[in-house]
Amino acid sequence: MTADSTAALDLQAAIRAHLLADADLLAALGGPKLFDGAPRGTPFPYVTFGPASQGDWSDGETSGADVALTQNVWSRAAGKREAWAIVGLLMRLLHDATLALGARRLVKLTAVFAEVRREADGITERGVLRLSALVEG
Repeated sequence: MTADSTAALDLQAAIRAHLLADADLLAALGGPKLFDGAPRGTPFPYVTFGPASQGDWSDGETSGADVALTQNVWSRAAGKREAWAIVGLLMRLLHDATLALGARRLVKLTAVFAEVRREADGITERGVLRLSALVEG
């Protein structure tokens, strides 16, 4: 942890490492296609980190953060099946996961919402997974 790191960034790094270690997810994506921002021309499917927020969860003795993270699954396969399959893998891998955050401690990680919807271009399916976490330190 660096002096300018936040719980949200530390959690994102831990999630990324955890997901990239899973052979089933890598097979579903066709490689390690998990990005903070996807490079232009990245072949589908892939996963990106979306909006994130962090609030105070300190109790007077211990500093803490209430973190909300979003992951986006991007697919161009016909229908919603591929996007839902990848969202399902993410949920299985992350809900109640135990992740190492260096000097911080992950208290709880929960998958709180998932959906798949067609984007305005009419050909891209976007899966959304929202995560909630409590982090101490």
